[in-house]
Amino acid sequence: MYFDLISTFFRIGLFTIGGGYAMIPLIQQKVVEEKRWVSEAELMDLMAVAQSCPGIFAINISIFIGYKTRGVRGAILCALGTALPSFIIILLIALLFQHFREYTVVERMFRGIRPAVVALIAAPVFKMAKTAKVNRYTIWIPIASALLIWLLGFNPVYVIILAGAGGYAWGRMRHEGKEEEAK
Repeated sequence: MYFDLISTFFRIGLFTIGGGYAMIPLIQQKVVEEKRWVSEAELMDLMAVAQSCPGIFAINISIFIGYKTRGVRGAILCALGTALPSFIIILLIALLFQHFREYTVVERMFRGIRPAVVALIAAPVFKMAKTAKVNRYTIWIPIASALLIWLLGFNPVYVIILAGAGGYAWGRMRHEGKEEEAK
């Protein structure tokens, strides 16, 4: 099982071009659908915690999954598996990039990778929205949050706190309304 953890996250780590969010579709496929180490709902919860913790998202999510499946050793191996490919790739790039950066082929390759990274990040957003039960009544929340952060420069921490407080207040109002209806 330990070898399976490190090798799975090593393979996932190979494709984290663009950051940890680019690995979400791979984690969903490998960890949720194939290995069934966590459910889709658990993955969403783990992603929320990993995103709110300090540090690199990719490492945080791998640590949480490793810990859930095999405790501290699993957490260490998953983190190592996730970090090693990036470390190796960056080391190779640092050694070789000076020799190749002026080639137009290399420049064009990097330009071609950028849109693919955006697609890798966008695809799980739609799947997560479905799992989070975002519908026509609640779609305004992620849109308003994104606009507050992107256009108005709000700190994401404040947006998360406001969304949490709003969700809590909404839930209390709905709960109290149902209690009154039951009377």
